[in-house]
Amino acid sequence: MARVCEVCGKKTSVGNRVAHRGKPKYLGGVGTKVTGISRRQFKPNLQNVRVTTPNGTHKTMRVCARCIRSGAVTKVVRRAPFQLPSSEEVDKLLAQQLKGKGKSKKKKKE
Repeated sequence: MARVCEVCGKKTSVGNRVAHRGKPKYLGGVGTKVTGISRRQFKPNLQNVRVTTPNGTHKTMRVCARCIRSGAVTKVVRRAPFQLPSSEEVDKLLAQQLKGKGKSKKKKKE
């Protein structure tokens, strides 16, 4: 499997690894020198993600982190997120609790 994002097509790119030695002038040295240049690879940050497709099915894809953050793919919701109850629901719950408190009082024996 190639290191390619299935959404945007981002793939491995190449560049140079530059090795320096010496102390920079701003720190009191005589300057840095380049002692070696070799090739290196820049690899994309790919993640395996379960994605919801437009027709409603689920599929596992290799997607780069930028596509996940930008919302280019929709992750599968395995569990509904927590939501605070509305003010009407809170009022109903409080009313039920107040009714229950009135019924649960014990009678004292004389």
